[in-house]
Amino acid sequence: MKTGGFRNSFGKDSKRRKAAMHLIPNLFTTGNLLCGVYAILAVFNADYLAAAIAIFIAMVFDVLDGKSARLTNSTSHFGLEYDSLSDVVSFGVASGLLMYSWALSGLGTFGVAVMFAYVAMGAVRLARFNSTVALSDGKYFTGLAIPAAAGVVASMVVFDHYVLHMGAETKPLVVLLITLALSFLMVSTIKYRSFKDLKFKGPQQVTYLVWGILGLMLVAAWPQGMLFVIFAGYALLGPMERVFWLVARAMGKKVVVKPEVPSIESKP
Repeated sequence: MKTGGFRNSFGKDSKRRKAAMHLIPNLFTTGNLLCGVYAILAVFNADYLAAAIAIFIAMVFDVLDGKSARLTNSTSHFGLEYDSLSDVVSFGVASGLLMYSWALSGLGTFGVAVMFAYVAMGAVRLARFNSTVALSDGKYFTGLAIPAAAGVVASMVVFDHYVLHMGAETKPLVVLLITLALSFLMVSTIKYRSFKDLKFKGPQQVTYLVWGILGLMLVAAWPQGMLFVIFAGYALLGPMERVFWLVARAMGKKVVVKPEVPSIESKP
């Protein structure tokens, strides 16, 4: 009887630990959702800088969510769906409203249509990812991930607030073009590196450490500009790689040249 009671208590403790392991990623996802809701409220109050910062914090929670789920081996279908719904709010709706209220509201119905296109394309991007997550190799994303697109939006707001100070005539046009470009990139078939295949062991570990320290130094020295450079650079990385490989493939094609056959002179 004592042995059976010990086994039952051990089994209960194991189940509790598993439940706690599944709870940790969902708590990070809830933090992501909370930041998204706060960003929406900040947009309503015209506090665009606070909304952009809330989107950045939501990105941190989104990264911690995935990392903790993999480390604790607690990935689940529920967690995947909950994460996607939170991403739609934080990186889709909140970012779309931020762009509209910050720069596109003066365009009237057209601005609403552009904002809706961004939110809709982000939702389509997440739906496509959920339907193909079992088939992906993990090294590349198909299309720009919606958190990266939201990072471009939030960093652009911060960059303009501290550095650019775009005028009332320039801002709507610039944001309009960037919004349309992000909408296209999210649903495109352009491959983006996920950087999950980086190996932090062996001789490359020191190289990654040096680059990481340099990157942190640049961000710490000038966060207002470097955040936009990083996110915009990543958004452009996929198209640039696609163009590079297309040009390399075209240049690498061998031109078939028929060898000249020497003519044989007839003897007199």
